[in-house]
Amino acid sequence: MKLVSYKTEDREHLGIFINGHIYNLNSCDKLLPDNMSTFLQGGEVLMERAKRIDDQIKDGSLAAKEEIFYEILAPVPHPTSCRDGYAFRQHVAAARRNRKVDMIPQFDEYPIFYFTNHNAIQGTGEIECMPDHFDKLDFELELAIVIGKKGRNIKAAEADEYIAGYMVMNDMSARTLQMEEMLLNLGPAKGKDFSTVIGPWLVTPDELLQYKVAPKEGHVGNAYDLKMTCRVNGIEVSKGNAADMDWTFAEIIERCAYGVDILPGDVIGSGTVGTGCFLELNGTGLLNDPNYKVQWLQPGDVVEMEITGLGALTNTITKADTDFSILALKKH
Repeated sequence: MKLVSYKTEDREHLGIFINGHIYNLNSCDKLLPDNMSTFLQGGEVLMERAKRIDDQIKDGSLAAKEEIFYEILAPVPHPTSCRDGYAFRQHVAAARRNRKVDMIPQFDEYPIFYFTNHNAIQGTGEIECMPDHFDKLDFELELAIVIGKKGRNIKAAEADEYIAGYMVMNDMSARTLQMEEMLLNLGPAKGKDFSTVIGPWLVTPDELLQYKVAPKEGHVGNAYDLKMTCRVNGIEVSKGNAADMDWTFAEIIERCAYGVDILPGDVIGSGTVGTGCFLELNGTGLLNDPNYKVQWLQPGDVVEMEITGLGALTNTITKADTDFSILALKKH
């Protein structure tokens, strides 16, 4: 099942996406809420009701009316929190190699994550950026999950049961802001807090069973053979696979939930897949060829991310009509 949040006029709604059409869940079953947040809080009971509606529309036993005029939103427009992991060893190793530092051994000891701005979640559409963001503006190709039920001190062996669904994620990054901040061993807040993109819909785990593979040796949790690609202005710049995650989402959840509640509506990203951002691609290119032409996102660029089974997420980069700069406020 593909769950989608959308807007008609000034109201947000919850629907299911079937064969290119959106059907409102509440109009099909009045016991189903008309927004994603309340729906996720209802847990497995509401999820099963929604799946029955999905099945009935697909087999023709329910003649539901499709939505015609709508704007697609982020599948979870108002997440309770947003964390981002660091699960792909290839990305971490390449980024460190490009900085001429050794691979950090702690990567293989425990999964880590950071909190980002859950109020800056976006879906398909325009991403408006400030002038400072364009000082090395970057995409990051990731996949993400949303939590479907409350939990605390969850063991990795049971953690997949808490996943309501999967999405494509673009963890937008302003590298100059990020790097100057992290020199002080904090961050990467200002480099990340302006936009995190998820979508186009929330895909329930049952749809990914056909892609299930074994996790890396010594690890616990579900893993999936999902091709990941990113195109900028129609040109493929990045490709990877979700099966290359060295830390599973189950293991990341185990760490997230240690001594703290995770809640329905929490979003957790995987971290960047290998080759999944310009920072890594530029660094590797310059390492191999000093004349390599670096690339960063520019106003008007169209970023398309696609993951097997999860759909394609498309955004256009725009520039805010201002010259306000916080980089210019630095003291010297």
